[in-house]
Amino acid sequence: GAYDAAKHALEAFSEALSSELAPLGVRVLLVEPGMFRTKITNNMLLAPENPAYQASSGGLRQMVAGIAGIEPGDPAKAAAAIIEVLDAQNPPLRLVLGGDAVDALRAHHESLLADMVTWEAVSRSTNVS
Repeated sequence: GAYDAAKHALEAFSEALSSELAPLGVRVLLVEPGMFRTKITNNMLLAPENPAYQASSGGLRQMVAGIAGIEPGDPAKAAAAIIEVLDAQNPPLRLVLGGDAVDALRAHHESLLADMVTWEAVSRSTNVS
């Protein structure tokens, strides 16, 4: 939770910074990588496992333990992609790197859209008549 909260805070700050600095010609790039074959998973320290959290975080713990050393992303290709985007005439605010990251972000946004569509009538009902 804390890791994701920090990432979301950084994303929101970067979006705001991008809007504030654009008139000055300063660009911001948010890089949103998936799992890359770096030493981060090998060096990750996990708190002792608590059986009470098996249902909520047990799967993530197993995934992290099982992915170390076989992550799908190539760090050299990621670096080349970042340089390519930074050199682009019109770079995006966000650069999602890795098929796993693309799939996860797409699923997240589809879930957000589904909730909005499901509750759109309620959302719109709050306007002043």
